[in-house]
Amino acid sequence: MSAPATPQGARHAGDEAAPSDLAAGLEQMLRTHSATVGVIGLGYVGLPLWHATASAGFQSIGFDVDTEKIDALRHGKSYISHIPDETLRDVMQGGRTSATADFGQLGHADVVLICVPTPLTRHREPDLAYVESTAQTLAKHLRPGQLVVLESTTYPGTTAEVLRPILEAGGLKSGTDFFLAYSPEREDPGNAEFDVIRTPKIVGADGAEALGLAKTFYEQFVQQVVPVSSMDTAEAVKLTENIFRSVNIALVNELKIVFDAMGVDIWEVIDAARTKPFGFMPFYPGPGLGGHCIPIDPFYLTWKAREYGIATRFIELAGEVNTAMPVRIAERLGQALNDHAGKALKNARILLVGVAYKKNVADMRESPALRIFELLEGRGARVDFHDPFVPEIPPTREHGALTGRRSVGWNADTISACDAALICTDHDAVDYALLVEGAALVVDTRNVIARLGLGGSHVVKA
Repeated sequence: MSAPATPQGARHAGDEAAPSDLAAGLEQMLRTHSATVGVIGLGYVGLPLWHATASAGFQSIGFDVDTEKIDALRHGKSYISHIPDETLRDVMQGGRTSATADFGQLGHADVVLICVPTPLTRHREPDLAYVESTAQTLAKHLRPGQLVVLESTTYPGTTAEVLRPILEAGGLKSGTDFFLAYSPEREDPGNAEFDVIRTPKIVGADGAEALGLAKTFYEQFVQQVVPVSSMDTAEAVKLTENIFRSVNIALVNELKIVFDAMGVDIWEVIDAARTKPFGFMPFYPGPGLGGHCIPIDPFYLTWKAREYGIATRFIELAGEVNTAMPVRIAERLGQALNDHAGKALKNARILLVGVAYKKNVADMRESPALRIFELLEGRGARVDFHDPFVPEIPPTREHGALTGRRSVGWNADTISACDAALICTDHDAVDYALLVEGAALVVDTRNVIARLGLGGSHVVKA
């Protein structure tokens, strides 16, 4: 671990290092892995980074305000399903990691990675409260020679216009006393092929020295680092990636509605179109967008664009289409229930299959299943859910009334007791044959029943 922090403003005459010396000293520590890394925010982004930097040989300190997370890590327990306990214990046994809610230890870190949430307000405007409060805390412990990197997804200009002024308020200056960079997280929870190490890392920084340091740091544990010309560019890269997905998913969601009215199966269309070896990339419809990035990031850019008097109509239209999908799914379920059983949604027993936002993970962030859950109950339905990854719905900002609802068992009695089953998330660890055999009606938003070669007149695609 590096030497304890020198109190801000307490550099003594004769020992003040020139900027190039600060950079050279930090670069040496990065290349020899003798630097200490501090990771602020130990969620889906921060925890993999905490693990990856420790695995590379760095001393890694994890910071979080959630003491339950800290306690779990100290006992070698993972709270993220795709990160096994064993992988945490391996690095913890080596003595290279620690986890704490004591932000006073930030001064010990040579590199500080900020991985805090950047949600939207109820008015779909950027909420940078977590970034700002983290910056204010960090500013109290900032010392010369540190590299600070923001990884949270945000709009172009955030690192320079929001983070940097807060950090510089105490007198230290970016590029002279400390080094500032932005490197967008590219986490895909549950993706075994592309983890932190194998996913190329975009880096933009405040000056050439900061860029060189950030690039050197990430090169110690990431296979490919891609430097760009500025922090604004790096911020724009992440938004572009997720807006690209948002717009294309909105397109196929709209095509699904159109083709369904024509009696054409959108899934068959996409499978046939993807055989074209050029000029087409498959995207798939679903019950709505989930996760922390795709449902949120486009609105960060639309908000920032208004500052320049630009209307992002295409992006906003895609957001409207995707946001409306849970309502359409609820309506489709009601129609199918009426057509197949002559029943209304009111008092009907509905079984939601999967409530996580994507398959094979427990991630509930912005899951469209929660909105569907509330819509169905709002129309008088009695709703249960089964999810092998989510035993209990955790607290969420938008769906607090669902907190504590528990997953029901997966058996013939549970399935036969429902009037309809709605597949929202196509987890692999579900016996869909049992579902098709026992349910009176199955409404499938993911095409998983057809993919498995199952089906019947009581199975409806939505």
